[in-house]
Amino acid sequence: MRCPRCKSSRIQRGYDDAPLPLRVMGLRELLCNKCGLEFKGLDPFGRLERSPQYEIDCSATRRRVPRYAVHLPATIHLAEKNTDTGKVSYSPPSRGHCESISKCGLTLSFLGTRFTEEEVSRIGQLLFVSIDLPNGPVDAVVSIVAYEVYGGEQRKRLVSASVCNMNDSDTARLVAYLDKCAEREPVLVMD
Repeated sequence: MRCPRCKSSRIQRGYDDAPLPLRVMGLRELLCNKCGLEFKGLDPFGRLERSPQYEIDCSATRRRVPRYAVHLPATIHLAEKNTDTGKVSYSPPSRGHCESISKCGLTLSFLGTRFTEEEVSRIGQLLFVSIDLPNGPVDAVVSIVAYEVYGGEQRKRLVSASVCNMNDSDTARLVAYLDKCAEREPVLVMD
């Protein structure tokens, strides 16, 4: 059995009991030990206990907040801060796509960009990104934390970035969009 949000197998029985008729059928309130999601799932033989599992999960998918796979158009600018004046200048825009998104960060992909590989592979490089969400655009300044290249002739660049700065209205728009993404996830898990 796996968590519907983070796909972890670290599941225990939840602290709220389901109604008796549902428990007889094997439906239990379950709790993910990795992300804390409470959900309903089938455990007809009562194998899951209420005590947490103490195994250490060292997988690379451990996240502070859930992230969601998306395919949203994005406009990307390199952002350079002038140390003398403190002003930020932006490069000409390049089109790309947002592949995954969360409250803390995002993954961007782009082909045939006007940026050199050195510019986008530098960890800590600032980018100004505008993502076209269904409920309106979101602008953010992000910092590159990882860079990968895929493909042969047409090299697809994949940049993982953490959000450094976003205004309040864009943050509210992003949170509303992520709440809709969370609603689309299944609440009943059957193995």
